Amino acid sequence: MKKIMGMLKGPWVPPEQGRMPYFWLLSLGYMGWKYAYITPGPLELAMLILTLGVFVPLYFASYWARGWQVYACMLAGCLIGTAWVRWNPGAATFFIFACAMAAGIERMKQAMLAIGAIVVCALLASLQIKETRFMFLMPILTISLPVGFGSVMDARLRRSRQQLMRKQEEVEHMATIAERERISRDLHDLLGHSLSLIALKAELARKLVHRDADACAREVGDIEASARQALAEVRAAVTGYREKGLASALASARASLAAADVRLEEKVERIELGPAAENVVALALREAVTNVVRHAGASRCSVSLSLEHGVAVLRIADDGQARSEADIRHGNGLSGMRERVASVGGRLALRARAGLELELRIPTGATS
Repeated sequence: MKKIMGMLKGPWVPPEQGRMPYFWLLSLGYMGWKYAYITPGPLELAMLILTLGVFVPLYFASYWARGWQVYACMLAGCLIGTAWVRWNPGAATFFIFACAMAAGIERMKQAMLAIGAIVVCALLASLQIKETRFMFLMPILTISLPVGFGSVMDARLRRSRQQLMRKQEEVEHMATIAERERISRDLHDLLGHSLSLIALKAELARKLVHRDADACAREVGDIEASARQALAEVRAAVTGYREKGLASALASARASLAAADVRLEEKVERIELGPAAENVVALALREAVTNVVRHAGASRCSVSLSLEHGVAVLRIADDGQARSEADIRHGNGLSGMRERVASVGGRLALRARAGLELELRIPTGATS
């Protein structure tokens, strides 16, 4: 009972169809044209009410039908029309509705064949009558084909629009995932670098606490400043905006290497970099220096940035423990760096010789 009540409440047609399907039911009025001149008998009137009671639910069901169900609805419409041909030329309306139901067939060729079969069925049904044959065939020949073709094309357009909307939703979803991955990489790079610096300075402060109170206080102050800077950088990473860019990354690299007692050899040229290119270079520098401090076991690190044939080239090399490709640890930091460089059309190369050398090449005007 609840299921029946739910069906009666509707919606009787898919919401995307709008209200036009209800409007088309007015076409059933063509069945009443005869009765403007001839009063129906009780049996004929009862059969008419019964027919409408069967066809109207069938009509609404055709909008929800899929596969073989569409053909079943079309066949039922043709059978109802054939049964009424001898009694009412308005039976042509059932064949017209059957042509419109072909909109549920997804393949164009099959839909066109189904419409043609309905017209042939109507022509065969007209053999039952003589006097009213013209009144029956005229709407079949003039209305059924345009209605059928129009319904099929409208359905195809609606399905294409739905597919396009799904594609747009997928693109938006992928863009959201990409943005989350970007933020994840940025947070990893920024926090990894900043926390490594804080850990080194905290370790140094612990060693100095009983030997040199003033030096210990300076280190604690540096820890506080580094923590505040890390907080500011995390906030900037969330919005994808960098106020200080490469200059800030270089200053942090100097501080990190000095705290780890790694000698820095710096040769950085002034290059006009686009926002995206500068962001990638700055984050690559942060990640590379963090790796030198945490994993390399180096005593010297060289950083150079130059312009070669219109391409910004960043090179970072250390004299650490890496001697072959097997010594390179490919963690989240390097993976994120590769993805970020690739997103702006750049190239990243790693070489292990007497230490690790990183080379980054990015077009100066690169955009994300």
